[in-house]
Amino acid sequence: MKKILTIAGSDSGGGAGIQQDLKVFSILGSFGCSVVTALTAQNTKGVFGIYEISPEFIENQLKCVLDDIRPDTIKTGMLFSSEIIMTLVKVLKNYPHIPLIVDPVMIAKGGEDLLKPNSVSSMKDYLLPIANVITPNIPEAEALTGNKITNLSEMKEAALILLKMIKKSHISGVVIKGGHLEDTESPDLITTSQDFAILESKRIKKTNTHGTGCTFSAGLAHYIGSGLSLFESARYAKELVSDAIKYSVTIGDGIGPTNPYAHLEIKYQRNQILEMLDRAINILKSYRSGILIPEIQSNLGYALIKAEKTTDVAAFPGRIIRLNDDIRTVSNPAFGASSHIARIILTVMKKDPEYRSAMNIRFNMDLIDNAIRKNYIVAHFNREFEPEDIKTREGSTLNWGIESALNTTNTIPDFIYDTGGLGKEPVIRVLGKEPIEVVGKALIISGLWK
Repeated sequence: MKKILTIAGSDSGGGAGIQQDLKVFSILGSFGCSVVTALTAQNTKGVFGIYEISPEFIENQLKCVLDDIRPDTIKTGMLFSSEIIMTLVKVLKNYPHIPLIVDPVMIAKGGEDLLKPNSVSSMKDYLLPIANVITPNIPEAEALTGNKITNLSEMKEAALILLKMIKKSHISGVVIKGGHLEDTESPDLITTSQDFAILESKRIKKTNTHGTGCTFSAGLAHYIGSGLSLFESARYAKELVSDAIKYSVTIGDGIGPTNPYAHLEIKYQRNQILEMLDRAINILKSYRSGILIPEIQSNLGYALIKAEKTTDVAAFPGRIIRLNDDIRTVSNPAFGASSHIARIILTVMKKDPEYRSAMNIRFNMDLIDNAIRKNYIVAHFNREFEPEDIKTREGSTLNWGIESALNTTNTIPDFIYDTGGLGKEPVIRVLGKEPIEVVGKALIISGLWK
């Protein structure tokens, strides 16, 4: 187990600082220890008081951890004053073999100063030269460089300035977080002495963003301590933060905290989804359901809650194939295995996020008639009415067809079919909330399951 030391302030609201760092370390599987630099009286509405820990006691905490626990990685957060910064420098310069990640925390979400303005120069002149990696957001990078940053080009200029401030070693770099850039998604810029790299992600429109910087730098510390490169560490840390924002919970009346536990929840959910797909496919196999498989073969998919992209949907690599009256799968289900079935599910989820599973089966009007007789809801689309601009856009036909069919019903249909077109086999899509429901519908209308 990797050991990580966080040197930061305490957040009495629990959403940032020492509290958030230790949560992230535990969630990712590291052992966390801490040096408290300041106590804050704060909640989701803001910071209402700061009590600075004496430099002497900070030094005492730091030496105790370093002498006995000997952390693999160290990260800093709220340092508050020049005296605290200089105390850290005095001790940490004697441990150059331990990667040091500096998150230059300066301002709280509510606008309160978490670093005294006259302490910025101490950070630049003394702490950054012994750091390996620094992780400023846009306002922090502006304060450290004196440059205004309004676009990616100016981020690169600032990153090069910051890179010159830190030491050169086997791990050395700058990560500027782009969440404050206006009119963009949320690009993070990773800069090393060798290259630039950009981590793109879709901006998540959530108000609960307290603790994002702490979550990112804590995740980065874990992954660097685990031996990953700076780029890999930043990519995983960004995924952690994105999920923590996406699955944030509303706590308090102000800016709520991010939810790093989403990392574990998603991991558990992914395992459940794969297990459910395995159970569903075994049911299909037990009924010798080869009759359901079209010429283009079939697939069965199941999506994560709040899925947004095709890699959030699991299906069977190589499709489900027919072998006489039986079916076969090439391998176990996996996420991102079928963009085709994933697009169907994602389109349906936009109308009702509870419908997270789908399967395509062969078209036969008898199957449709059976579905209607059994009071299932059936919808269809006609490829003859597909707009020309949709036909020429890669991957758009299926989205258009499913959306067209969905618009004809007041609720999610159980089946959507089309009668094909030039070079297109007619197909029935079976929809449901989970895979066993989907395969059950398919087996019932085929007469295999009575």
